[in-house]
Amino acid sequence: MFYRVRATLKENTAIDFLRKLKDETISAQKPDGKEIIDSMNRAVLTSEGHVEWSEVCYCPTPLLHERTTVYDQYFDDFTTEVIESYEEFDGRPFMEYLANLAFES
Repeated sequence: MFYRVRATLKENTAIDFLRKLKDETISAQKPDGKEIIDSMNRAVLTSEGHVEWSEVCYCPTPLLHERTTVYDQYFDDFTTEVIESYEEFDGRPFMEYLANLAFES
């Protein structure tokens, strides 16, 4: 199923998250690492300060494995909503936002 995901970034984890997104730690994760990377590349930071993205997951509980292995370390206030297909959302590209945070540190 496809999901619209909304969450709030734990700002103090942003640099670690970016490092793991870039160094293949997450992409090597089976079975969902590539989808997590692709999802973060689709993600945006909204004007309200939420991160939104679309993601596919075939688990009975939406994004259960993704959350327990990755997302719950870096996000709070995580919600999912079933959608028809991948969607794009308005906002600043999330990966750009993470890169700027890392640069400013």
